[in-house]
Parts: sequence; C-alpha cells; structure tokens
Amino acid sequence: MAPCFSSISLCMLVLVQVRSLMVASAGRIDQDFDIAWGDGRGKMLDNGELLTLSLDGTSGSGFQSKNEYLFGKIDMQIKLVPGNSAGTVTAYYLSSQGSTHDEIDYEFLGNLTGEPYTLHTNVYTQGKGEREQQFHLWFDPTADFHTYSILWSPQTIVFSVDGTPVREFKNMEPNGIPFPRKQAMRLYSSIWNADQWATRGGLIKTDWNQAPFTASYRNFKVDPWQSGHGALLDSASQGKMKWVQKNYMIYNYCTDSKRFPQGFPPECSAAA
Repeated sequence: MAPCFSSISLCMLVLVQVRSLMVASAGRIDQDFDIAWGDGRGKMLDNGELLTLSLDGTSGSGFQSKNEYLFGKIDMQIKLVPGNSAGTVTAYYLSSQGSTHDEIDYEFLGNLTGEPYTLHTNVYTQGKGEREQQFHLWFDPTADFHTYSILWSPQTIVFSVDGTPVREFKNMEPNGIPFPRKQAMRLYSSIWNADQWATRGGLIKTDWNQAPFTASYRNFKVDPWQSGHGALLDSASQGKMKWVQKNYMIYNYCTDSKRFPQGFPPECSAAA
C-alpha cells in the first residue's frame, strides 16, 4: 500500500477503511474475536467455531473483535440464555472509544420462563444515545440460533433479525442530526446482571439458582461496504419493517411524551 502524504486524520481514515475491507470474513469465530474478560466464563469451543459467554453470581463475561470496522454488514448467529433468564442482559454492539464515542446496540433483556425476550436497540452519536426502541421477538430466541445483523453505511443503519429489518436510523446530517460515520468501531458482546432495571423495571430479580446463564455465538460474517451499496431500504423491506413495528414494538422513544415534555428529538420528525 502506498504511503499517505495527506493529513494524518485523512490517512488514518483510509487505513481504517482498508483494514475493514481486508478482514471481510466468515468462518472460525476464534479468528475474529478475543475473550476480553470473565476469568474463564467465556469459552471457545468446537475447534473455534462456537463461542459461549456465561454469567454466574460472581461475574459475567465478554468478548471483542480483533479488528475495527468502518461501515459494512455484520451478521452473528446467537442463541440466547434459555429458561428463567430474568435480570440478565446479553449485549451485542459496535462501539468506538472515548467520551464522544459512537455505538450501535442490540441488548437482549432476559425473561421469566415462558415470557418473551425484549430486544432493546439504541444508536449513540458523539457520546449521546437516548434513541431506544424495544421489541418482542416473534419466536423463541433460546431454542435455536438466529441471525442478528447490523447494516452500517454512510446513508443508514439497519437492524435486522433473520433478514427482516426491525429498525432503520437514517443519516439526517443535513437536518443537523449527528450520524456515526467517522469513527471505526469494534464489535463487542457481554452478558451481565442488570436486575436493578432490566426485567419489568427491576421488579423481578435474578434467580441465581438458575446460574450459570449462557449465551452462544457462531457464524460471524462481515461484508464490507462498497460505494453505491447500503442505500436506504427498498419498499419490500420497508413493508417488513412496518409489520414488525406494528405488531412487536413495545417502546419507541419518538412517542414517549413523558420523557420529552419539551418536544421529541429532531430525528423523530425530520425528513430524510
């Protein structure tokens, strides 16, 4: 690769983009991730093709990607904690570092046996989040693996489950709304105890007799973004997303007037 002779910031951006293209991959999960914490509660199994994270009464655990990514489509198959997982949170997200970090979040809030998991989503730009949307899943996410995807391009962020989009956060910078497009991010996941708030606002506590709580991961895949790809959702995909939001959305910050008595955030009404 030829050396950079322009500004340092532009040079670093080019290097990050090249790195994201070089690491497009699918296969053994141990080639893409490191166990970051947990004192042995995170494990690589099946010759590096399966990763598990566990939570017990002492600690949770987590992993992070070896590489950083700047745009692309990221898929991970996840099987969530079965049984009574109330009080636990399994987080799966992209994030940069620092006080003005960007972040694209999935969080899976555990449940009592027989009740639906809550899929919690959020987008941070320049250190500010508070853009939560929550859904109930239309299947049992503990019975088998399902694919949770993040499509991140300069135009949009799309959250999808098994190929069905559930949320889109468009780039509305012309309306003065920040969008994460300058900071490369790593992919992280962790499992931890959040029974002070996670299940029915903290009313239901973690039953440690059910521990350890274990989530499983496999078939990680990255497709690099290419100029001209990753545009806004087409009409068919928009229809699928509207179906999910009509039938399974349980919280939308853009309709929470108690939380925003002075008016909703500008992206709630801005035209893309």
